[in-house]
Amino acid sequence: MMQDVYIIDDDDSSIVIFRELFRNDPEYKFTSVKTEQIDIALKNIPSLIVINEDAIDRDVVDLCRKIRKDEDNTITPVIVVSSNGDREHRLKILHESIEYFIKKPVDEQYLYHTVKNLSRLLSTNRRISPLTGLPGNVQIHAELKKRILKKEAFCVLYLDLDNFKAYNDIYGFLKGDEIIEFTAQVIIRGIHESGMDDTFIGHIGRRRFCGIGSWKFL
Repeated sequence: MMQDVYIIDDDDSSIVIFRELFRNDPEYKFTSVKTEQIDIALKNIPSLIVINEDAIDRDVVDLCRKIRKDEDNTITPVIVVSSNGDREHRLKILHESIEYFIKKPVDEQYLYHTVKNLSRLLSTNRRISPLTGLPGNVQIHAELKKRILKKEAFCVLYLDLDNFKAYNDIYGFLKGDEIIEFTAQVIIRGIHESGMDDTFIGHIGRRRFCGIGSWKFL
């Protein structure tokens, strides 16, 4: 899955560094955004936001607060990179639920692995169903928004297991979980065999699934 990383940097100095660091990681896409364009980054619901404090003309604490107050980005990881190593300053930033504060000069390998690890944690622990391994509601919502913004035709398929409560009442919740897992595997296998690589499959909750793809998905 593509990792969209937005870099808040008014002088565009950081984008070159990140693109060079991740030159062998094609799944990462880096976009440089100026502070007055922060709404663009938030609207696109990025995988990660990096703020170069030394290159912005806005108070970094206020900027972090704005990001965290955006309902679509409450769990979007944020890294602040800064030459200001004052302890109180760092604590103010971390108080806004910011994941990492990295002091300059930056160890590039440390930065690289921090970005990679944050992306992995978010993908595996926050955006998937623990039962099926499929993306949950946050990712479904983000996927719909991204496709709408692209203004390209797509379809949404809603799948619901009928009479599931009755099945649980008779066979129990453990057997019900097995049915849900089996259903997810059938859907995924069908998509893979069809060769529709642009299709997104999500687990809305318990017995409900969501498919988002091109028109041929139907």
